[in-house]
Amino acid sequence: MKDILETLKEEGSFKTLLSALETAGLTEVLVKPGPLTIFAPNDDAFTRIKIEEVLPDTGKLVEMLTYHMVQGKVTAAGIAGEEHILTNCGKSLTVHLSEGKQQVDNANLVRTDIECSNGVIHIIDNVFLPNMSGWYCGSCC
Repeated sequence: MKDILETLKEEGSFKTLLSALETAGLTEVLVKPGPLTIFAPNDDAFTRIKIEEVLPDTGKLVEMLTYHMVQGKVTAAGIAGEEHILTNCGKSLTVHLSEGKQQVDNANLVRTDIECSNGVIHIIDNVFLPNMSGWYCGSCC
């Protein structure tokens, strides 16, 4: 079984994420024993933000990317039982239902529970922004 980094590379739709992880110096995190859960925005998700404005600021980039990572293995079933999930940047993702579909922060889960040797990947259709944490739910955060 491949690790998270190898799986993302093999998948082919994470070029922007992989480039950002490399720029931030975070690729090593994805090969460590783990377990780690990553909410991986696909390349389409990155078209919705201006990543070129974040890339030069390594601090902001690291914060944004670690906001997509959770220590431990969190499966889709585990996500469903949570209201908040603490990320590696110290901020919590908010889990809620929107039109009958489960969302995490501002993203839909496109594909879940991709097993890796050191954790699990969930593909999402939007990029989590830590400065917008809980943006749609002021009373629950």
